[in-house]
Amino acid sequence: MAYCASRFSTLRRPTREVMVGPVGVGGSNPIRVQSMTTSDTQDVAATVRQSVALAEVGCEIIRVTAPNVQAARCLRDIRAGLTAAGWGRIPLVADIHFLPQAAMEAVEHVEKVRVNPGNFADKKRFAVRDYSDADYQLELQRLYEAFTPLVKRSKELGRCLRIGTNHGSLSDRIMNRYGDTPLGMVESALEFLRIAESHGFRDMVLSMKSSNPKVMIEAYRLLVDRMDAEDMHYPLHLGVTEAGDGEDGRIKGSIGIGSLLIDGLGDTIRVSLTEDSVYEIPVARAIADKAMSLWSGGPEPGRPEADSVDPYHFERRRTQLLPLGGAPVGPEHPPRVIAKVPGPESLALAARELSSPLLKDTPAEGLLVAAGSGSDLSRIARELAGKPFPTAFFAIELAPTVSLAEAATFLRTFPGKVLLVRGFTVEDREALASWVALVRGSGNTLAVDASPAAFLGLAPALSGLGADSLVATWSGAASAGQDHPLGAYRRIVQVLKDAGCAAPVWVRNTSATSVRGDNTFLSKLIEASFLTGGLLCDGIGDLVSIETESDPSRATRLTYNVLQGAGARISKAEFVACPSCGRTLFDLQTTTQRIRAQTGHLKGVKIAIMGCIVNGPGEMADADFGYVGGAPGKINLYVGKQCVQYNIPQTEADARLIALIKEHKKWAEPEPANA
Repeated sequence: MAYCASRFSTLRRPTREVMVGPVGVGGSNPIRVQSMTTSDTQDVAATVRQSVALAEVGCEIIRVTAPNVQAARCLRDIRAGLTAAGWGRIPLVADIHFLPQAAMEAVEHVEKVRVNPGNFADKKRFAVRDYSDADYQLELQRLYEAFTPLVKRSKELGRCLRIGTNHGSLSDRIMNRYGDTPLGMVESALEFLRIAESHGFRDMVLSMKSSNPKVMIEAYRLLVDRMDAEDMHYPLHLGVTEAGDGEDGRIKGSIGIGSLLIDGLGDTIRVSLTEDSVYEIPVARAIADKAMSLWSGGPEPGRPEADSVDPYHFERRRTQLLPLGGAPVGPEHPPRVIAKVPGPESLALAARELSSPLLKDTPAEGLLVAAGSGSDLSRIARELAGKPFPTAFFAIELAPTVSLAEAATFLRTFPGKVLLVRGFTVEDREALASWVALVRGSGNTLAVDASPAAFLGLAPALSGLGADSLVATWSGAASAGQDHPLGAYRRIVQVLKDAGCAAPVWVRNTSATSVRGDNTFLSKLIEASFLTGGLLCDGIGDLVSIETESDPSRATRLTYNVLQGAGARISKAEFVACPSCGRTLFDLQTTTQRIRAQTGHLKGVKIAIMGCIVNGPGEMADADFGYVGGAPGKINLYVGKQCVQYNIPQTEADARLIALIKEHKKWAEPEPANA
């Protein structure tokens, strides 16, 4: 990739420094954390109060919507009010859609203006049209005339601009030429970027937001590649838009933002939650701090730097098919979930917890338990033999002191149901062949737990042994050199490819793969989103375990939520819900919670809940149904991109949405326990 030497150890992408008022973004500055007010912008007192509350919890840049010229004029008083409250160093950003006139008013009062290139000078009509090259040039000339006044005034006043592309609001011109793609998102921004540069204006930040982390990650990577080709080095604002609320919203934001920051991309971030904006800041701060702690000076000399994963197009890695106790592992099957228990003494309790009806749709398919000795193996065998267990297979992690003979006795007891996990070093090449022969002889599977350097040393042996009955993993027990945890797994995958070994990969989130030492659930969630979510979005990962959470049922639920956030395994309904802003026409937080309570049992159904029309139809492109604010107290209902019911009274909208789901044969009655 053009922006760094490898994706194993993080080299921060060099960018120009852009000043947003007194706050530097890009260059050598730390990652800046920002958020957005949700009040009506014309309610100046409420917007100042919200801005102060954000500043008090560590928000470094505050965005305020300006949906019309009247709201844009209020920014002057909001700026004055925030300064009078003692927060004059916090810059304000005006958020503009549709109205260049509002942008021209806003730039007089605030330090930065965000424009959406999809609707700044275009209205989305979903029109299908072939644009000739001459037609396209006429459109670009129209954009030039519409955008130039804002560029010139920003230059005169020393303001900053954000060119903020949204996947959900690409113009018809872009859609017809490039489609609803990351490339279309990038071209939409570059059109505006080139206009600004033609006037010598370079105080800009760019963003490529989507509610789908995979699309967002690919779009940012592609943008950087295209900018590098044109010798552009602008800072990036990262965010997953319409991420939702609660655990799901935090996971989606962490996957998208974290994957890019670990690639060395990103200078300012916003975690978009359908909650009070102050709750976004601690999540964003934790993501930024973890990512910055991974940034290093460069790749380790002498290490292989090839990376065959295509960063711009998702494709799941092809692997050997493994039966694994009736939970087959391979590219045609979803990533399998493994829950860890502390030791043999916890097996009975874990079996009861993992048998809970609450985990019916999110079952642990493997149970991981450590065996420190042959006697531990014997105890595990007694606990497992002849008893109904909720998992399809058992992963037994052996200490180095457990002998081949002791393991053989255990494996014969459970043919085809054991994933034997053992650590290997470079010196274990001959031993590896013996362990592989053992598991193959009993119809079981061996997980080779090794550092990237050890895998490199074992590569000749792996090449000769083949991938049958093998899984590759890394528990973090041995140093990965300068690799960060995500990079360590990427490097292992590259070593396997070079060795011609198609063994599936088991992604393990352990205390040794953790970036920082705090033990909060938020920290564990972010760690898992970084490592597992980032790898899944690159097509890597066939088994997954989150071993930092001691409660196996809670760890299992978190694992499934990360899988769903990465789009790797769908286990429940999915909600695309935008964060509130001054444009929102109803209470998004309570509405989202209410609709989730009624429809959350509809496995695989995707419902978009949008406060206004700005990104609605576009961001709902892959949603089954949409619930969109059309006017105060009125809701529009969508099926896909198509609005099918207009201006429904909000008091009737929930029932009408459920009726629409039933009409399209996607409804199922909730089971009594779930109800």
